[in-house]
Amino acid sequence: MFDFLSDYDILGAFWTTVQLALLSAVGSLIWGTLLAAMRVGPVPLMRGFGTAYVNLVRNIPLTVIILFTSLGLYQALSINLGADRSDTANFRLAVLGLIVYTSAFVCEALRSGINTVPVGQAEAARAIGLSFSQVLRLVVLPQAFRSAVGPLTNVLIALTKNTTVAAAIGVAEAALLMKEMIENEAQLLLISAIFAFGFVCLTLPTGLILGWVGKKVAVKR
Repeated sequence: MFDFLSDYDILGAFWTTVQLALLSAVGSLIWGTLLAAMRVGPVPLMRGFGTAYVNLVRNIPLTVIILFTSLGLYQALSINLGADRSDTANFRLAVLGLIVYTSAFVCEALRSGINTVPVGQAEAARAIGLSFSQVLRLVVLPQAFRSAVGPLTNVLIALTKNTTVAAAIGVAEAALLMKEMIENEAQLLLISAIFAFGFVCLTLPTGLILGWVGKKVAVKR
């Protein structure tokens, strides 16, 4: 019943999925934090950019963004992010697309955490001579991250599932292998169950562990 599975590198496909998720998560956290800083910053131009970016990107389907990175950047503009092979270029472009999309949700999750920090703390920090960047880095963001662990966990789980969209540009991750297996084998329900179980194994521990971390680091008000 399971003999045909030996013909496919399922673990390798899920490893590619894990790499996509991890690299995209790191990039999204960095860019999303910068966007959140822009949205709460004192400079109107930066606030406008952050607001426009979040509202625009959140309303564009991820598939459109991923396809644009391949068809628009790679094929039309020959931007390959330093890759010397098409499969490597597609992987890097998929990571870029996932970062562009997910960072908008990271920004909003962090902004919700920033809103939980009492205004008086920021005002007190400014009163002792700290600049806006120092207030944000030393006072606001540490508390905001602790309050936003829950929302950020949901974003990470969604990101892990969204990596399946990378199959649209030929990245050899789990969804692309699943499609190939369904086309070649008459085992639709079994194959679907295997890949569904694989994603549960990736996302369920993430939610449980980060949920526990969120309770441990939560700011007591």
